[in-house]
Amino acid sequence: MQANEDSPRGFVLATTAYLMWGVLPLYMKALAHIPPAEVVAHRVLWSIPIAGLVLWATRRTSDLKLALRNPRMLGMAMITAALISVNWGIYVWSIAAGHALDAALGYYINPLFSVFLGAVLLGERLNRLQLVAIALAAAAVLILTFASGQVPAVALGLTASWGAYAFFKKALPIGPNQGFLLEVLILLAPALAYLGWLAMQGEGHFIGGTRRDVWLLLGCGAVTAVPLLIYANGAKLLRLSTIGILQYIAPTMIFLTAVLVFGEEFDMARRVAFPMIWLALVLYTGSMLRRPKRRKAA
Repeated sequence: MQANEDSPRGFVLATTAYLMWGVLPLYMKALAHIPPAEVVAHRVLWSIPIAGLVLWATRRTSDLKLALRNPRMLGMAMITAALISVNWGIYVWSIAAGHALDAALGYYINPLFSVFLGAVLLGERLNRLQLVAIALAAAAVLILTFASGQVPAVALGLTASWGAYAFFKKALPIGPNQGFLLEVLILLAPALAYLGWLAMQGEGHFIGGTRRDVWLLLGCGAVTAVPLLIYANGAKLLRLSTIGILQYIAPTMIFLTAVLVFGEEFDMARRVAFPMIWLALVLYTGSMLRRPKRRKAA
């Protein structure tokens, strides 16, 4: 059940998770010489021991056993597993290819896209501020499209894949820790098949690679599973509006890293589009904060 009040423990856990996601581009940049598909496969492979240990420690392994026997739940988990693997693939490629600014844009737009999905697919009513926020975000994307002559595919790909993942994840009747382990277990077979093929071709970076590559690929499990599991436990102890505000920490850190550390160009089109997105997020956050006040008044 969603907490009605914020707890200090929940705030610390959720903030820690977002800070970890915020510095993740630095780790992924160190893996830029390795193909994104190989990195994603190792994210899947080495997340399993960590997620499994957490489930064992919390004595929730029985939930996973029940899920594995439920065809409907397995079908839903296959959808969410496919979506999260696509999201990881786009993200890893974007950092390696010098598109971290586009990744930041994608995660900024994501909450607005989720509101849009709720209106289109679930019939949720949007208030005036939310409509203006979505319109501003759409206008910002159009500006970037016309300025560059192409659709910002990385940003929209990250937004669509994560938004769809979150949408279908809500329909998965299993806890977040159990759901994550179920997803990576589903992805294990294709991940192992791909890594095995790379090894046979002599192209893998884990077997025959440098010691640095081996340790970086091993660490993919920790940088993937740990913040996700920390967030899952922190989110339960916070109000939805608080989570909505905290979620801007990671894309802001990615934005600053892209400009100040990676030296990506913050051109005129982005100087117009990003402030429009930030204004849209201010309006969206304002609409969220006004909801509890209206409920109290009612």
